[in-house]
Amino acid sequence: MVPPPPVSKPHVCISTVLIMTSLVLMDAYLVEQSQGSRKLGICVMVAVGDMCFLLVLRYVAIWVGAEVKTAKRGYAMILWFLYVFVLEIKVYFVYQNYKADRKSLDLIARKALTLLLSICIPALYLLLVATEHMEYVRTFKKKEDLRNRLFWVIVDMLDVLDIQANLWEPQKKGLPLWAEGIMFFYCYILLLVLPCVSLCEISMQGIGIMPHRMMLYPMLSMLTVNITTIFIRGSNMVFFRDARVSSIFMGKNMLAIGLKVCTFVQYQRHRHHA
Repeated sequence: MVPPPPVSKPHVCISTVLIMTSLVLMDAYLVEQSQGSRKLGICVMVAVGDMCFLLVLRYVAIWVGAEVKTAKRGYAMILWFLYVFVLEIKVYFVYQNYKADRKSLDLIARKALTLLLSICIPALYLLLVATEHMEYVRTFKKKEDLRNRLFWVIVDMLDVLDIQANLWEPQKKGLPLWAEGIMFFYCYILLLVLPCVSLCEISMQGIGIMPHRMMLYPMLSMLTVNITTIFIRGSNMVFFRDARVSSIFMGKNMLAIGLKVCTFVQYQRHRHHA
């Protein structure tokens, strides 16, 4: 009988602290936005919810810590899905509270919310991938190639979060209700699915991982992030006069499309010659 792999306790502790800290900070936003007697009720609700999530996290985080030195990332995908699912529900209610109270122009708190998401979500993804624990990736070149591909995942996450942040950061003219709903839930789905695709691709490669053959995520992200977000930002700028549209991210997406197309062409040529 094969003994179970050892659990990386530092990895379990760091990921648990990161997850619970971000959720508690989101709870602080929800409690602060509540008025009068509702504040106590909201405080009790989020505390009970966090305790239930912590009970589930206790087991899932240990399973993730046990597989961190292996070539599998199955439990990492489960943990990612649970975390983003719960976090984005909290973000939705925070965003709706800001929308209901348009007189509140606490710019620092809104920017801090964007900063919190931009740090915690990518940081957890890097922890779940755990390239430093991939002892089976022995060559420096292969590990650097893998890190470069992970960098694109992080940049795509920040791109999606930038679009989502348009909904709660102050605007001169708000978007229509239907447009806001589509934007939020489209970003929600991307944050749930795309990092799981990347983790799945790493897991499927196994011990003999070949980063240059990992083409599923680049092609999927090109369609769902690079191309689609150009149209989203362009529509917001042209039709809704949104002054917060990031032209820098639009330029990044145009460059990313060119680079990913070139990478795919080179990959096809390599397969043909092989």
